[in-house]
This record gives sequence, structure tokens and C-alpha cells, in this order.
Amino acid sequence: MIIETIGLGMLASFFLTETVGLAAGGIVVPGYFALVLHEPTRVIATLAVAFVTFLILKLLGRFMLVYGRRMLVLSILVGYLLGYLTRIAPDWSIGSLDLNVGVIGYVIPGLVAYWMNRQGVVETVSTLLVAAVLTRFVVTAISGGMF
Repeated sequence: MIIETIGLGMLASFFLTETVGLAAGGIVVPGYFALVLHEPTRVIATLAVAFVTFLILKLLGRFMLVYGRRMLVLSILVGYLLGYLTRIAPDWSIGSLDLNVGVIGYVIPGLVAYWMNRQGVVETVSTLLVAAVLTRFVVTAISGGMF
């Protein structure tokens, strides 16, 4: 079901880009988000790491030229490093609730940060969440509720 979810996420991303004119944080990102929508702490952690990456890139932009491919590569590298820190950090517990704050994937936070920089934070996050929910809905409907 993973392959189908990623493929449908790409279709949702393409559909939203063509109709609304906004990217969903990268072509494969909605599919990966759709796979883990049942783990809200990971979704929030990924968006938080992407936002921190976005802020770091804005700060770096004051001291060096950051645009084009350099922006993409720096986004992915910084997002990867920050995401790695969430993976090696111990899981948090609140009472009997265990929280996994690891991010989704390795390059996903960097891709989301890159698109946050290109089209805006609110636009990227809202388009991403719409595409992910739409993808999850279609996959659930196709699989007969067995996700």
C-alpha cells in the first residue's frame, strides 16, 4: 500500500499545483504525510523541523547568497540534520502516553522548508495537509477501509 499511497500523493500534489497554483511541499511529500497522519506527533514534529529549517535559511540568507539549487541543497541538509536530532532524542512520555517525535523521512523536512521559502509558510502547510488528507481518503476508499 506504500507504493500506491506515494503515487496517489504525487497525483494529489500535481492536481493542487495545476488547479490552485500552490505546491504541496514537494511532489512526494503528501504521500509520506498520508502514511503517518495517524501519528500527529510525527506530523507536528516534521512541520516544526521544516519551520526551524526555514528560519535558519532566512538567517543564512543575511550572510550569504542563498537561492536556486543552493537553497534546495541547504534546505535538505539542514532539514536532514535537524531531523536526525529528533531521531536520536529519547521518546517523550506524558503519563501513560508515549510520544514519538521523530520526523517523517529524511529529506521531507528540507523539501517542505524549501517550499515554505518559495511560496510562504501558510500556503505550503495548508496545501500539504489538504493533499495528504485527500490522499489518505482515496487510499482508504480504494483499500476498503484497510489502510
